[in-house]
Amino acid sequence: MINWREVKLSKILKENGYIRGPFGSALKRNEMEEHGIPVYEQMHAIYNNRDFRFFINDKKFNELKRFQVHTDDLIISCSGTYGKISIIKNDDPKGIISQALLILRPNPELVYLKYLYYYLTSKQGFELITQASHGSVQINIAPRKTVENIPLLLPPLKEQKAIASVLSSLDDKIDLLHRQNQTLESLAETIFYNIVISKAKPSQSKHLFELGDLKNGVNYSRNEIGDSNFALINVRDVMKEKFLPNKQLEIIRINKLKAKPYLLEKGDILIVRSASPGEVSLIIEDCINVLFSGFIIRFRLNEKNLIYATFLNLLRLKRQMDAFSEGTTLKNLTQTILKNIRCFIPGDAEIDKLNSMVGPLFTKIFINNNQIRTLQTLRDTLLPKLMSGEVRVKYNEDEVEKVV
Repeated sequence: MINWREVKLSKILKENGYIRGPFGSALKRNEMEEHGIPVYEQMHAIYNNRDFRFFINDKKFNELKRFQVHTDDLIISCSGTYGKISIIKNDDPKGIISQALLILRPNPELVYLKYLYYYLTSKQGFELITQASHGSVQINIAPRKTVENIPLLLPPLKEQKAIASVLSSLDDKIDLLHRQNQTLESLAETIFYNIVISKAKPSQSKHLFELGDLKNGVNYSRNEIGDSNFALINVRDVMKEKFLPNKQLEIIRINKLKAKPYLLEKGDILIVRSASPGEVSLIIEDCINVLFSGFIIRFRLNEKNLIYATFLNLLRLKRQMDAFSEGTTLKNLTQTILKNIRCFIPGDAEIDKLNSMVGPLFTKIFINNNQIRTLQTLRDTLLPKLMSGEVRVKYNEDEVEKVV
């Protein structure tokens, strides 16, 4: 590949372009304030959000100004869920990073920001940036010397931009679908509020045990040998998507008789009982041989026309369920607690109206999620091939013409 060259990461960063967050003694919790200049935490790299919990005043900011984020910085989570990356955009607030973050500040004359971002988020890049990760109790990102010596294959800038453009176009479509889903969810919740909650009377409040049956999920051994394959919905799946099942579920092999009581069907509501108690998902389509894990409680309603109303009630009650969960170190939501949760159930006319309005919204979200997974698979397949030169991009100046 003509003009492609291998360089070390340190050679394409600006001067002092590797900045690890301040030591804990430099930024103590009691110095944090409710307002002021924000402190970027791990979650801002992991989830790419900009919701801030902690702030500092101007005096503290001036002391720690060298840890300030700049536009086009990459912030990287350094411990726990490590190696996750977010780009600081022009409209992101100025602020400093916490101890658990790393800033990489690329030199735009040598590397295109998004090309470097995609390289480091690829499987190969992630493995390199986390190789030799250390820490006895909590695993951390690789040491500075290891990170700065990461090798990467670098085409000319114009080709870097063309490669990033292909990947960005897929990410833009994924982001559009995510935002569309958020809008649809908000619309469904507004419809539910207007039809049910705003007009609810105390007499329309019912306990969950009056509406259906609760059942804990299947417990099994990873080494268990059974006679059949089953798809398993776990806590991660429920936390990730409100509408299931999907085609990327874990497959387990257990005995048919053991699995039979835990088979899911359309209309079942899944409630996480530990780790993140109160998270809920709805089984929105017919499924075969799909089970739910022991960390989940299945709620199966007696009357199918109440599924959407009950599901939306539980979405509104998540905070309440979390508060009622038992345990200090690891909260646990029990059937006893759930049975006494109260939901507002309107009359038949309101139920019919609610179902006709929110049903299509939920179906559209489910379809969007399938499209998101397809686009993510395509992006993840293309990414290493583009980065290695196996698949080349034809480009005219900075504009991509096609992938060949």
